[in-house]
Amino acid sequence: MKEVLKNYSGIILLLFGIILGSFTGIFSPNVVSYLKPLGDIFLNLLFVSVVPLVYFAVANSIASVEKGGKFGKIIFSMIITFLLFILIAAIFTIAVVYFFPTQALPSTSNDILDNSGADDSWGDRIVRFFTVGEFSELFSRKNMLALLIFAFLTGTAARKTGEAGKVFRDFLASGYEVMKELLLLVMKGAPIGLGAYFAFQVATIGPQLFGFYAKPLGLYYISGVVYFFVFFTLYAFLAKGKRGIKEFWMNNIYPSLTAISTCSSFATMPANLLAAGKIGVPSSIANIVIPIGSTLHKNGSSMSSIIKIYVAFLIIGKDFFDPMNLLLALGITVFVSIVAGGIPNGGYIGEMLMISVYSLPQEAIPAVMIIGTLVDPLATVLNSTGDTVAAMFVTKISGEKFVEAEEVVI
Repeated sequence: MKEVLKNYSGIILLLFGIILGSFTGIFSPNVVSYLKPLGDIFLNLLFVSVVPLVYFAVANSIASVEKGGKFGKIIFSMIITFLLFILIAAIFTIAVVYFFPTQALPSTSNDILDNSGADDSWGDRIVRFFTVGEFSELFSRKNMLALLIFAFLTGTAARKTGEAGKVFRDFLASGYEVMKELLLLVMKGAPIGLGAYFAFQVATIGPQLFGFYAKPLGLYYISGVVYFFVFFTLYAFLAKGKRGIKEFWMNNIYPSLTAISTCSSFATMPANLLAAGKIGVPSSIANIVIPIGSTLHKNGSSMSSIIKIYVAFLIIGKDFFDPMNLLLALGITVFVSIVAGGIPNGGYIGEMLMISVYSLPQEAIPAVMIIGTLVDPLATVLNSTGDTVAAMFVTKISGEKFVEAEEVVI
């Protein structure tokens, strides 16, 4: 009994904090404004800690990969896995909305949107998204993709320098261990911080779930839950057989609770890394796939993209199931799933891309943004925990072996 309490104390405390926060948000919404700062402080500490962890984890993993074909095989396996999972999620959602059609939603008022950067060319936007103008701007969670690219290149350069780069490679390895330990310390405050933040979410967003958008939201949440249990179980089985199913679901509790509380793949990444270690995913794979996946691998965003495009077409009275529209939807979905950063409500860039590509009228924008916000909790669970099972799948198809589980307790 003591061993059980020791191993699951973190999960029990986190559940207690989330449940208490939920009841507070429902029955005492006037108190939420006083609790929210606690959640903000916790998330700020988490984000500040995760940014350097991403850099050190990716750079160190790439720098320490053996020379030869191993590195290329891992990267190629990761790309194939990400694209495969994203497309499966999108096609599954298209099938769901086809067999369970939804009546058209009422148009909403034209909200005032932030048009900053609207006059920029697509070339300028691409440059701004993939790179930054100053080194200091790299270490911002708003520029995660640029940081990942820089870490990737740093690790590659460190590998190529041979003996001359040994001290720097040691620095990367040491930095990763220090940042990982720092995150473990920050996560001690998770029950209080996530409970307070969850109270805010329930009090502010919860009531809207029963408004005009109940049908498409219900469709998303039902299909998302089915995808979560059925497809993730299938992926775990393909990666490691029956043992993989058991180990994945035993270690996916904490990441799932973290994801639904924070609505952030970025904040869930430390829990995913711990889960992957317990499952036996080699660190050389987990430390590449999970950090990169937190930005580039989005099962939930893939599904929500299809739902948003479908609803926008219902509003304007166009046929979503036209073959060309479906092909374009799949292309947009892959791009949206890649650009949606690991931060709360980080899919607005993708939503604006969708509106632009389809030349949709302005009245479709509020509906798309509202749905994007309201599906965020489950989308984040699918986005973030999908990175762990993706790391398992990459281990399998890259020919690497699972290792003995790391004993890590938060």
